[in-house]
Amino acid sequence: MIVQPDHSLTTESWQHNLAPYNLGYRIKLLSQLLTRKFTDKLEPFGLTPFHWLVLCCLWQEDGLPTSSIGEKLQQVGGTLTGVLDRMEERGLVRRERDTHDRRIWRIWLTDAGKELETVLPPIAAEVREEAMQGIAIADREIFSQLLNRAIANLS
Repeated sequence: MIVQPDHSLTTESWQHNLAPYNLGYRIKLLSQLLTRKFTDKLEPFGLTPFHWLVLCCLWQEDGLPTSSIGEKLQQVGGTLTGVLDRMEERGLVRRERDTHDRRIWRIWLTDAGKELETVLPPIAAEVREEAMQGIAIADREIFSQLLNRAIANLS
């Protein structure tokens, strides 16, 4: 069902749709603040939030094809390739051709990449806790569910 906009509304009635009050702007601002804070925490390790995301994928399932990592993170190949290049240079991952399909590159954690699994998640949790201060656990869960629903609606 397509809902037609009601052009008879007054400016005051749709002010909440304008930046800096609209949902998209506030979500973007929250994302930027979280990214900035997390970037600061990752800096001593020489990592970025994108490195963190790739590591999370591989901690969950090591040896993923590059394309699967890109799909999980909804990233284009060129961007991911550069990140993987830097991670490989840092000794966090290694690339190997798939044994059944030589067109596919699989990404594997090195020992250094595996070791970060004990170090980085507590740092991420610290940033999350700072952002969620004063918000009840039940409200955090509802917030997460609402975000998931909005993402699903637009995907």
